[in-house]
Amino acid sequence: MKKAITLATELIKQFEGCSLIPYLCPAGFWTIGYGSTVSANGKPVTDLTKPITWSEANSLLLSTIQDVQKQLARVVTIFVTPQQEAALISLIYNIGIGNFRRSTLLKLLNTGQMKQAAEQFLRWNKSQGQTLSGLTQRRKAERAVFLGETP
Repeated sequence: MKKAITLATELIKQFEGCSLIPYLCPAGFWTIGYGSTVSANGKPVTDLTKPITWSEANSLLLSTIQDVQKQLARVVTIFVTPQQEAALISLIYNIGIGNFRRSTLLKLLNTGQMKQAAEQFLRWNKSQGQTLSGLTQRRKAERAVFLGETP
């Protein structure tokens, strides 16, 4: 069985893609690498951020995933499988820990309502009020991984 970090990395890479130069994401944030809004030096990415290498992009992704995993452990109060953890890491990587903390998904998860929590992934498919097909596909894949299915 794959570890949560490995599964999360695969899931995130599938949907984020990678750019070695700064770009504006659909939500209007400067990003680099695999959708990182913060560069390796901890500063926000801007249009003036220097290009990075593939190795730096992968290091930045792994570092961010490890941070997200720690944040997740602080808010989830029940046991989750590596698949569930990977899906949650991918979601938080995309929506942020603040949004996740306030989510119905987390409330349902922490009360053991796994199937209902899984359905909540599908609600997170909008950016600036607009439904994005890429987010819809990502949420379906995360939901499938969470439920132990193949996306």
